[in-house]
Amino acid sequence: MSNKPAGHKARKRFGQNFLQDQGIIRRIVRAIAPGETQHLIEIGPGLGAITEELLDLCQRLDVVELDRDLIPILRTKFFSYAEKFTIHEGDALKFDFSSLQQQDEQLRVVGNLPYNISTPLIFHLLSFADQIEDMHFMLQKEVVDRLAAQPGESAYGRLGIMAQYYCHVEPLFLVPPHAFDPAPKVDSAIVRLIPYKELPHPAKDIDKLAIVVRTAFGQRRKTLRNNLKPLLSGDEIEALGIDPGLRPERLALTDFIQISDYLSSKQL
Repeated sequence: MSNKPAGHKARKRFGQNFLQDQGIIRRIVRAIAPGETQHLIEIGPGLGAITEELLDLCQRLDVVELDRDLIPILRTKFFSYAEKFTIHEGDALKFDFSSLQQQDEQLRVVGNLPYNISTPLIFHLLSFADQIEDMHFMLQKEVVDRLAAQPGESAYGRLGIMAQYYCHVEPLFLVPPHAFDPAPKVDSAIVRLIPYKELPHPAKDIDKLAIVVRTAFGQRRKTLRNNLKPLLSGDEIEALGIDPGLRPERLALTDFIQISDYLSSKQL
């Protein structure tokens, strides 16, 4: 926020850029629309710009923060919310988000995610998809483009395919560099991920699907025949009704599921 404590500088190693534009903060909170009976989790609250708004609107808020120097600042700032505000010092990449779930409640996750951990953190959170109602993230626009990309688009790849397997992906709006301190060199964007209650295209083996997608995009410029050679032959790909001469970005999610289901059946 604009009332940044003296002496605390954003740390490059944590990828910190503190949100300070009040108009953007309010717009993000409106998009999240916290409910007074809901349990929210904020990843990387920083100096609490969004935290403050969320606390006034939800029943319970847990935050996960890696920078230990920020924790006393947050504790002091939100001491009056002690009954519904809990800080967890730790790395969100290793955090067990299911440990925060009470009974059968669905968690709502929000966060301004640093570029250097955004992709692995989203993959980590997808492993808790059945316990999460929705996720709202501020990310570099490039990452949001990848999450929402469709077959044939340059941004289409492993991240978007696996995110869209688990979730409906909805880009919301752009956030300009001047909304932050320090200002990043790129545009950011807000995205909403809503995990499906029932997967529209369930794979027989999700681990197998992840391997197929990762292997297919190992070298983007090469064809499926070349990239998937460790898993199956060009003739086998063709027998599935898929052209082995295509590059991986031409395939839909359902095509990758078809390949992974074939491999699962082959190994039974």
